[in-house]
Amino acid sequence: MSQEALLDRLNLQLREAGLIPGWRDERFALWPLDLPRQVCRHGAEGRPVLRMERAAARFWGSLTLGAHCNGWVAGPGGRAAMLWIGRRAPHKATDPGRLDNLVGGGVPDGQSPDEALWREGWEEAGFGLDRMRSARPSGVIELLHDLPEGLQREDLHVYDLELQPGERPFNQDGEVAEFLCLPVQEALERAAMGEMTLDAALVTLDFGLRHGLPMADEATDLISGMERLKVGAGSESCSKFCNA
Repeated sequence: MSQEALLDRLNLQLREAGLIPGWRDERFALWPLDLPRQVCRHGAEGRPVLRMERAAARFWGSLTLGAHCNGWVAGPGGRAAMLWIGRRAPHKATDPGRLDNLVGGGVPDGQSPDEALWREGWEEAGFGLDRMRSARPSGVIELLHDLPEGLQREDLHVYDLELQPGERPFNQDGEVAEFLCLPVQEALERAAMGEMTLDAALVTLDFGLRHGLPMADEATDLISGMERLKVGAGSESCSKFCNA
């Protein structure tokens, strides 16, 4: 029996014991912890160790990849004035009902962060491939967070997409309960106050930092290590860290 089959059997036993909640029946790559930067945003150049059930990643504390996109609207002078925020559907396996980015999701086996973003852009917000290709990469945030079910270890690939006034997202897959177009300062405050998922909050606060926007006092703990967590920005970081 292969290592992957043995791990699958073990994960099923852990699921039956109630130790792996939110089973997805979705395969994620298991990446070596010392090679995260080789997973380039536009193509996986590293080689995963094996594949396993997505929900088991937090139990084992294994590295996963995420792709998150800030949807922003410019005000007078071109400065960011509004942010589009989604509310996760109540039936979601993780963080039901919490606020999220315009687009956000895990990167499944066989997809790069770019490809996952393009797919999620249609499923979550109704934006086609041409529209999502205009999202600008803004670096990677390394997230390490203790949870009751284990450890969330994730590289969040961050993107920004400027939406035009009057342009609206429309969810296609039923996983977003509603979209809110919030003044950017309110969005930052909600991120700081814990109304968002942790990964979405970090991505949102990072947007505020990059745009020089004022932060609420409650954001201090979340953003104090942001520069350390942020690996790089844009295509240059992809070239530097992913050997593109």
